[in-house]
Amino acid sequence: MRLTVLAFAALGILGGCSQKNEDKKEIKPDVVEVNVDSTVKPGNDFFLFANGKWIKENPIPAEQSSWGIGNLVIEENLKRLREISEKAAANNAAKGSNDQKIGDFWHCAMDSASIESNGIRPLTALLQKIDAIKDINGLVETSAELKTFGSSTLFSDWVAQDPKKSDLMAYTLWQGGLGLPEREYYFKPDSSTTAIRNAYVIHITRVLTLAGVDTAKSKIAADNILKMETGLARSSRKLEDLRDPYSNYNKMAITDLGKMAPAINWAAYLPAIGVKSVDSVIVGQPEFFKSLNQTLNQTSLETWKLYLKYNLLNDLSAALPDAFVNEAFNFQKLFSGAKAQKPRWKRAISMEENAMGELLGQLYVKEFFNETAKKRYTDLVESIRTALKDRITNLTWMTDSTKQKAYAKLAAITAKVGYPNKWKDFSALEIGKESFVQNVMNANKFWHNYEYNKLGKPVDREEWDMYPQTYNAYYNPSNNEIVLPAGIFTVPGYRDEELDDAVVFGYAGASTIGHEITHGFDDEGRQYDAQGNLKNWWTKADEDAFKKRADVMVKQFDAYEPVPGYHINGKATLGENIADLGGILLGIEAFKKTDQFKKNEKIAGFTPMQRFFLGYSLGWLGNIRVELLKNRLLTDVHSPAKYRVNGPFADVDEFYSNFGVLPTDSMYIPDSLRVHIW
Repeated sequence: MRLTVLAFAALGILGGCSQKNEDKKEIKPDVVEVNVDSTVKPGNDFFLFANGKWIKENPIPAEQSSWGIGNLVIEENLKRLREISEKAAANNAAKGSNDQKIGDFWHCAMDSASIESNGIRPLTALLQKIDAIKDINGLVETSAELKTFGSSTLFSDWVAQDPKKSDLMAYTLWQGGLGLPEREYYFKPDSSTTAIRNAYVIHITRVLTLAGVDTAKSKIAADNILKMETGLARSSRKLEDLRDPYSNYNKMAITDLGKMAPAINWAAYLPAIGVKSVDSVIVGQPEFFKSLNQTLNQTSLETWKLYLKYNLLNDLSAALPDAFVNEAFNFQKLFSGAKAQKPRWKRAISMEENAMGELLGQLYVKEFFNETAKKRYTDLVESIRTALKDRITNLTWMTDSTKQKAYAKLAAITAKVGYPNKWKDFSALEIGKESFVQNVMNANKFWHNYEYNKLGKPVDREEWDMYPQTYNAYYNPSNNEIVLPAGIFTVPGYRDEELDDAVVFGYAGASTIGHEITHGFDDEGRQYDAQGNLKNWWTKADEDAFKKRADVMVKQFDAYEPVPGYHINGKATLGENIADLGGILLGIEAFKKTDQFKKNEKIAGFTPMQRFFLGYSLGWLGNIRVELLKNRLLTDVHSPAKYRVNGPFADVDEFYSNFGVLPTDSMYIPDSLRVHIW
């Protein structure tokens, strides 16, 4: 997956200034050749070979923590969404209309004077509720209310499809409650992570002080909060352990929750959070809740109250006065490496998308995703599907009985392309001009109620979990579906019809469509059947053969060390790495059936198959600050972009043959040690 957002633009931004011929017709630079650094040998570092020239010429802007192709499309997309928002704000639309909600949200987000004048007064009632807490029961009930407004504390919980009964919506309890991004931040002993822990204490102190809490009291609370969260982190499972769907599926009766964590008054908490008429719950990590139970009893009520207060202020800081915004940014710099804050209008658009992204999307697709483009990528999905069926047929390590079930699952995968057939109903979303932070809380409450109202109702398999304008895609194992928003297919600066098949089959076919389809057959996705249920459809021999091949990939990626002392976590990133490799192989097989491949004519000095590899690499073009890179190596199940190119390419035979890779080259892996799965 590529995590960014994009617009459909025809601006020559990838290749710099365009040239014109004698007829004054625009001639754009070749979409992949323009980025190539010919001083780098492909077999030593293909990522830099494909993207190095662009990286050298495009330093990361101060406000960004990374800069690449996704950021380019984000920037254009932001401008278009701003135009939509400003137009809606100027319309003086009728109360309750889409334009009114978009316009008023935008107006309040940009009204910095009112935000400063209001201060934290819109949060007064919630802060007073926290101050009035008298016991653990009150703490838990208040925590439930805060969660509905967007401030998650104590633990995580949500509503989603039951992994073993995909036609039912289930309530899930999960580990959580941590203020740092991942459990390893509480224990890693290096100087960088130690400095982050120290800064976290200072950060909590400052936030509480800004809210009027005595400085000395705030400092004591911050120390105690870090100590308390460290205990919760110790009982939290590691990132790689969260990838096992069976060990993280522990279904029990709602009435038995009191046995697991008796300190929590579940009879009061569940209805307060919106859980009604449900007799069972899926608990991800029971040991975490047993530890939380002890922590609730052993931590002072004063510490818990200030923990709730800090989280409320921090979670809503982006909608509060600048003092809170700046404090949050200064702390987050330790994870992002950004040197300057994004301007208010860009931050406003980001929050507007979180609140009502699909409303914006309805207006967006009318202009930026035509039927011709939709057909091209719908057809490409089927080409990739056929390629995987052919590869399954030719597998030597899988028995026929398992192959038949794999065929059935592959055929059952639903592909959603471009935008939803049915839009969400936003009529219950209340947005006004009184308070920006109130609008944000109203939106959070709307989405909380939207999700929890699904309990006890049929699963809506037409629903999308991304917006049409989003530069990303996903595979949902419970629906056995791939979802491909319009945004994911665009190369900034080029219209779709300007892209040759070689680039498209690499950029979209391999790194997006093939990647997402392969997720249905990665280490986690393969454990779900054609109907989306967590059910083992493999023979024991085939399962063992798969794991043996997957272990080769774990070892390969464990060996990569992007930052001294920070290796890629091969187990945590296994699913994404399998999907990357699978997507490339499927893209190659599908591309071999095109006229462009068969004609084998060079464009800009590269053969069609070479352009395929360059097209795939284009999807990961960019650079990243070391602070964000360290953070992702600890928290992200995706490998860094460079290794999403070099890692899987080193396992692909066509890479060696098309670029003359030799045993003396850095990326070379002997055939016997390469990954061979799908």
